[in-house]
Amino acid sequence: MHQSWPKKYLLAFYRIGAFSTGTPSRDSVPDSSEAPDIDPVLSKGALKINPKKLRKVPWNHSGDHPGSDLAWPLMRSAASLSKYYIFRSIEEQEPVNDEGGRIYASMHINGLIDPLAIITSQTKRTITMGRHDLATMPLIGWFTRRLGNQPIIRKVERDKGVTDSEFAEMINHRSLLTMAHCISGGYAAVVMPEGKSHQDSRLHKLRTGPMRFAINASEIARSRGVIQPKIQPVGLHFRCHHWFRTDLFVEYPEPIEIPLLETPEHSNNLLEGTWVEPPETLVRALTKKLEHGLSEVSPQAKDWETYRAWHILAHIESRNLNHSLNSYSEEVIHSRKFRNHPTIIEGSKILNDAKMASSILHSRQLDGRSLSDSMGIKQKSELLKGVLGVAVMLLATPLSLISTGLQATLAWYLGNNSDEGIDARTTHHFLGIFLSIMTIWPILSIFTTAYILGLTSIEINVFTLVIGSSIAFVAFQLSNFTFLLGYDLWNDFSVSLRRRKLARTTEGKQLIKLVKGIASELVALK
Repeated sequence: MHQSWPKKYLLAFYRIGAFSTGTPSRDSVPDSSEAPDIDPVLSKGALKINPKKLRKVPWNHSGDHPGSDLAWPLMRSAASLSKYYIFRSIEEQEPVNDEGGRIYASMHINGLIDPLAIITSQTKRTITMGRHDLATMPLIGWFTRRLGNQPIIRKVERDKGVTDSEFAEMINHRSLLTMAHCISGGYAAVVMPEGKSHQDSRLHKLRTGPMRFAINASEIARSRGVIQPKIQPVGLHFRCHHWFRTDLFVEYPEPIEIPLLETPEHSNNLLEGTWVEPPETLVRALTKKLEHGLSEVSPQAKDWETYRAWHILAHIESRNLNHSLNSYSEEVIHSRKFRNHPTIIEGSKILNDAKMASSILHSRQLDGRSLSDSMGIKQKSELLKGVLGVAVMLLATPLSLISTGLQATLAWYLGNNSDEGIDARTTHHFLGIFLSIMTIWPILSIFTTAYILGLTSIEINVFTLVIGSSIAFVAFQLSNFTFLLGYDLWNDFSVSLRRRKLARTTEGKQLIKLVKGIASELVALK
């Protein structure tokens, strides 16, 4: 059964793990025996290679960025705008002392949304690596080549006979060297060192590729006498990563220093355009440091049920202290207190009760914010918000339906009917918005302007088309964000209905009993 072209190309980004992920690796972190180590599932695209196009992918070993100078600000602006469609609340820390090149690395559970959140929360121009066919397929390849994305041929693909080892090594070394030179020149790389997107609540084993080009980037920077690059762990926190209009918190802890080799022969080879592998001991040591850094800002829970339990404990304790957690970032940081608590461990009564309480809430798409100060369930009616939300959505519908109705419907359908995993939902939402910004909305704005001008006596020329199209584009955005405001208000009303309904059920009474018991136990722990 053949896929329709929209599904084919919208899914392509997700399948590949665009802007991202796997880098060729010789090994995994040796001492992380508990971390899952699962090979990615190979799609049909991964098993098809286009050597001719791969050879022509832009690369640069001078320290300059290989992508288009014009494409980058346009695509980054489009990505930034897309982010505000997807998330209702966005909190972003600033990277710590970000002089010099940076290698941003995070846990990878949310497809394209992960690199999107990183790229748009910092100011450096980024370079990325991705699976080989990301650079060669129609349409998508056009975008990625202009962004400077470097192709890789992974070991799992070589093992399947996609290409011979010699060609794979040439492409991979060229890409790794481009990454190293670019980072040494002060640019940023976005990597997902686990090598694939997954749905676990803890890190998978890290691949060594990012550390290899990080060490070489540092060596190139030393040789050129410029500021040394660093590795920046990133904490990406989503209230529920596969929900539309969820909350996002991007966390930047202290960056990691990259060790220097100070070996003239090694750096000379790199400067002359020859890839040289850094010492394995340094690679493994740096991988271990990154693993530790990411562990600090990642869920690192046995399962998502346990992670949600920590969050409900954070809410209950804050209410014990007469303080509500008013932001998602507060909730994330406060919940870590219970991750390594000596008493709140697997099998303990308090954790089991917290799991049960959070499960009751989560099953109804609720969370700790539904708890009242008296440890009951909030029952305030949000009817006014519901009425206002409907009115606002109706007000915005004419323009929003014309400009966005088709893409939104398609993204919703593909996201809900994809076999790519639940994180494909938000990936489809992002792609629907991003491609609209880059193609559909500009074209629609031009045709709308031409049509309106044709009904008036105003002359149609380049100037009037540019001015009119700009106004039309802004009008489409304002209508869409107005619609989203109405949607958020309606959702607040829906949440209040679910809370009131829960409070009247046996489960609701059980929840209140659990919460009050947990509150007492937390007081006793002090």
